[in-house]
Amino acid sequence: VQDMACDTFLKITSKCKKKFVTIQSGEASPFIDELLQQLPMIVADLETHQMHTFYEAVACMLSDNSPNISIDRARSLQQLMTLPNQEWRNLCEMAKLRRESILESNAIRMVSRILRTNVRVCSAAGSIYSAQLNIFFFDMLNIYKLYSEQINLAIAQNGEMATRLSQVRAMRGAKKEVLKLLTTFIESASEPEFPPKRVAEQLIPHILDFILTDYTVNIDSARDPEVLSLLSTSISNLKDFMLPYVPRVIEAVFECTLSMITKNMEDFPEHRIKFFKFLQEVNLNCFEAIFQISPTHQQLIVDAVVWAFKHTDRNIAETGLEILYELLKRVGKKPEVAQGFYKLYLISLMQDIFAVLTDMLHKSCFLHHCNLLQHMFHIILIKDVTVELWTEEQAAMLANQGIVLANNPDANCTFVGEYICNLLQQSFPLNLNRTKAMDFVSGMFQVQSDASAFKQHLRDFLISIKEFTPEESQELFFQESQASKAATDQALFEARLEVPGLVNPYERPEEDMGDL
Repeated sequence: VQDMACDTFLKITSKCKKKFVTIQSGEASPFIDELLQQLPMIVADLETHQMHTFYEAVACMLSDNSPNISIDRARSLQQLMTLPNQEWRNLCEMAKLRRESILESNAIRMVSRILRTNVRVCSAAGSIYSAQLNIFFFDMLNIYKLYSEQINLAIAQNGEMATRLSQVRAMRGAKKEVLKLLTTFIESASEPEFPPKRVAEQLIPHILDFILTDYTVNIDSARDPEVLSLLSTSISNLKDFMLPYVPRVIEAVFECTLSMITKNMEDFPEHRIKFFKFLQEVNLNCFEAIFQISPTHQQLIVDAVVWAFKHTDRNIAETGLEILYELLKRVGKKPEVAQGFYKLYLISLMQDIFAVLTDMLHKSCFLHHCNLLQHMFHIILIKDVTVELWTEEQAAMLANQGIVLANNPDANCTFVGEYICNLLQQSFPLNLNRTKAMDFVSGMFQVQSDASAFKQHLRDFLISIKEFTPEESQELFFQESQASKAATDQALFEARLEVPGLVNPYERPEEDMGDL
């Protein structure tokens, strides 16, 4: 009953939070004031998870920042957090007197519980939570550092099996809560309480000092994937304000994480997903940083993207293809780096895309393959690529066949046509002759400006080389069939909405109750 009551209370506050922070008819003060006065008595009878829900519900009321509210939100937040803050102060005071006290099992559990409460409050309250974060930000980071040191010491003494010890697992749990809280706050930080620029200048340097070294020096099984989530969120929300820090971040987390996830296709699935999400955010929001790092790390980024779109997990493969497509578009807008990038990577990337296009394991990514190949053939045809894509050895081999690239205004088109033709002939010697291969490549150049025609051209080619069974060929139409099904389902749902009683209440679109 208490679970249902807390969940219902949270739903009510999320729907009509304004009613709790404004004076209603017949009231002397807003309801939230009365609620906060009775807070100790209310939470005394709640279980831990129920208390978290209750705190989130009250914080949801405080997220309303409309001009006609009748409370001081910062003061109300301070009242709400009185009990957790008192427990936190007690822990810190005990740790100052006796450092080992914060390492006891009960203390670690209490740290995790207090942090979990703060995470729920922060997620609901929004940027007004900055007043609360200021109270214990550095204490929290110091505890994170202390637990990291103790975990590393346990691993040094007992090896990898130390990560399975109960105390180490508890400390790692507390560290995860720290990372979740920081992630949640950065996600919600906004004007006027804590604008992104202020987050980047006042919080990010301290956060990176504590977490990057810890992440780098840890053994694989002790690295927390939440670090990657925190970095992704920081880049996504702070954007250009994170630019000065991104090279340092890449050098700290990139190589060690890549070595973890590329040993096979199964280990560290959470790190794998969060790593490519991090790379995607860097590409979208701090693209310039990619060309501020060393050439070695630039090569690692391209290798990581290629490895991603060759992965057998569809989500990872699609993320890799999306990263590459966005990367190529952004490179094309930067003349100072574009030609060098094309010289180093364009041909090898085309070869890798053709490899996954024809390998029968990545049929669900067909539309992404089409978009990438169309873009590549387009920039070559319109001469956005001015650098020579061939090596001297390749030019000499073509010259022996009577194909001269020197002084040829369409040399890159000629070279790419020959290169792809030879590549396909070598890959499918039984079902593809030179005439058929050249027709296919020429057709790609001819229809590169028409997305629908380009896609159909690729489909016809894949079916003609007989690498797919008729059943497998149907998967090349996956996107169209899914879009058609979604449109049909939506039209049916909208028609059912018009008839009372046909749609269950929980399936109906939720309506805002703020004006009730």
